This record gives sequence, C-alpha cells and structure tokens, in this order.
Amino acid sequence: MTPLMITREVSARIPTAYGMFDLLVYTNNRDAKEHLVFSVGNHPQPEPTLTRIHSECFTGDVMGSRRCDCGEQLHHAMQMIQASGHGLILYLRQEGRGIGLVDKLKAYNLQDQGYDTVDANLALGHAEDERDYHIAHLILADLGVSQLRLMTNNPSKVRALSTDTLTIVERVPLEPTLLPENTHYLQTKVNRMNHLLTLPDDPNRPRD
Repeated sequence: MTPLMITREVSARIPTAYGMFDLLVYTNNRDAKEHLVFSVGNHPQPEPTLTRIHSECFTGDVMGSRRCDCGEQLHHAMQMIQASGHGLILYLRQEGRGIGLVDKLKAYNLQDQGYDTVDANLALGHAEDERDYHIAHLILADLGVSQLRLMTNNPSKVRALSTDTLTIVERVPLEPTLLPENTHYLQTKVNRMNHLLTLPDDPNRPRD
C-alpha cells in the first residue's frame, strides 16, 4: 500500500466567538476527506502545545445534540486555547468513532431500544472505536509539534498518540455537563471505555 501522505492546502484567519483562529486544511492521498486544524500562535513553540484531537461529530458539533459531550468538548477546547494564547485543535473527519454518520444514526436508534453506545456499534458489525490517529501524527509533524498537553478524557487516545517522536507531557481533562440526555452515554464511557470522568454511579450498571 502507498504510504499515507498529507498536503497542507490552505490557511485562513477565522474570527470566532472565542477569538481569532487560523484554519488550516489538509488533504491526503487515500481519500477525499479534508482534515482541519484550528491554530492559535506560531508552531512549533519551545513549550508543550495545548492540543485537542477532536473527531468530527456533526450532531454534537453542528446541531448541538445533547446525546453526547462532543460539541461541548470542542467549544471548551477553543476557549482554553484562546485563554492560553497558543494551541491546536485537530478536527479529524472520522464521524461516530470512525463508523460514519449513517451508521452512527443507526446506532442511535439501537440506543433508543436499550443498547449502550458500545453494544450498538458492535451490533452493527463495528468495533467499539474504529478511529485512527496516523493522520494526526503526520499533521503534528508537519507543524513541527513533538510535545503535547493533550485535552482528553480518553486514556486510549493518550496511548495511541504516544510514540518515539510524540510525547504527551500532560493530560488536560475536559469535564462534561451532566444532562438527562447524556448521563447514560457518559457512564458507558467510564464503565466500558475507561474514560477518566468523575460521575455519579450509574443505576443501570450491572452489579457483581
């Protein structure tokens, strides 16, 4: 297989409610996906870079869905980066933990029937998480970034991004707002995917 290669296509200034970002667009030689970077400050910097590796979530990021915490995480990351004066958000086009929007909505329908987010993906023939961070490594290398303060609650993401050439110096938590619509989803992240969140006990969790 041809090695994965990326191309930085364009960069433009984007004023937002949180401040000014540079928006970079990357393409690759495998598919038609356009991966994005929201950037504040110059890169690289001597100190570790405050970074969020965010997987696309149309329902949460764009529609403000309360079924997940994705949109809230994205906006918190934008605020935190502006407050620090320096940082990156890599916006990777891998909707629904890599299963795509169509199957994510099918998974939502299964969740409405009583499945949790993990079992719904499995019932559709997917792994619980099909995301790949190879392209994130290439983008960070292109930007000259080798040390991260990574904004995540997911220890699997920390492991996936840690290599000989990329060091996670600190994990920066993104605490969610608990809502009636997302509490069971967040409990499933903790109980089945080992996310590092402090939540009330889930009354639906099986007991030993």
